[in-house]
Amino acid sequence: MIVRYLDSDLLPRVSKIGLGTWQFGSREWGYGDRYAREESTRIVERALELGITLFDSAEIYALGRSERILGRALAARREHAFVATKIFPLLPTARVVEWRAHASIRRLGVKRLDLYQLHWPNPVVGAATTMRGMRALQAHGQVAEVGVSNYSLSRWRSAEAALGSRVISNQVRYSLVERRPERDLIPYARQTGRIVIAYSPLAQGFLAARYAPGRLPPNRMRRRSRVFSAESFARAEPLLRALHEIATAHNDATPAQVALAWTIRDPCVVAIPGAATVAQLEANAAAAEIDLTAEEINELDTAAAAYAGPVSESKR
Repeated sequence: MIVRYLDSDLLPRVSKIGLGTWQFGSREWGYGDRYAREESTRIVERALELGITLFDSAEIYALGRSERILGRALAARREHAFVATKIFPLLPTARVVEWRAHASIRRLGVKRLDLYQLHWPNPVVGAATTMRGMRALQAHGQVAEVGVSNYSLSRWRSAEAALGSRVISNQVRYSLVERRPERDLIPYARQTGRIVIAYSPLAQGFLAARYAPGRLPPNRMRRRSRVFSAESFARAEPLLRALHEIATAHNDATPAQVALAWTIRDPCVVAIPGAATVAQLEANAAAAEIDLTAEEINELDTAAAAYAGPVSESKR
C-alpha cells in the first residue's frame, strides 16, 4: 500500500489521508464502549503501521475523551504522528487559549501540539486576543503550527494578520456534495502554500453509496443529517452511479475510495475520514493510491454539479 504525503516544505510527511477521531469515545456515534476501549486503539496502531501520520481530534469530542484515547494509542510511536487538535471557541481570550492548550497536551500525553486549531470563529472575541494566546504557545514551544476550522477566507486572513505569521490550515467540510471551499479557500491555499483539511469527505458515509431511503445508517448522527433524506438520494443518483462505475474501472475499488481520491486530488488538500473498523481504515488509506483521470474527474464534477450543491447538515 502506498501512503502519499503532502508535497510541502512547511509540513513534511503529513499524510494526504489522515484519521479523524470524533467518534473515539463519543456516544452519539453509537459505536459503544468496546470500540472506545479496543477497536479505536487498533485503528490508530494500524494507521501508524501503514504510514498514516495525520491524526485529528478536538477538546469537544466526547468532552476530552477522544484526545485521551488517541493519546494512549499513540504513546509508543508519538514521533511518527502529526497530532492536531482543536479548541472550542468559548471565550477564547489569550489566557484561556493557553490554559486549554495545556489541558489538551495533558490529555494527549504529548509535549507539544503539532497543529492547534480554532474549531469555529467566535463572533464576539476578536482574533487579536485569541492569537496573542497562540503566539505565546508557539513562543514556548507548546504549539508548532496554528490553524483554524470552519473559517471563511476573510476570517482566515484576519486570523493570520492577528497572529503575525502563517495560519497554516483551515479545516472545513469538503466533499463531492459540499464544494464551497473550491470558491476561494482552496485557491487561496494553493497560492499561498497553505493547507485545506477536508472533514466529512464522505458526507458522513453518504458517498460510500451503501445507503438508500429504505436503508439508512443506524446511528443518529447520520440519520438526522438531511443528506440522507429521500430527496437528497433522488438528486444524488447520477453521482452515486458515477462513483460505482469509476470504482469498477479501478480494479474494483469502492465508491468511497473514489470519493476520497477526488477530495485529495488537489496538492493542498488532505482528508481526515473517520473509521469504524481497521478494515475501513485500510480502505481509506488505499484511496490515496487511486489516480483519477481527467475524464473521470470531469465526470464526477458534472454529476456533483447536477446534485445542485450542498445540503444543510448538523454542525460539527
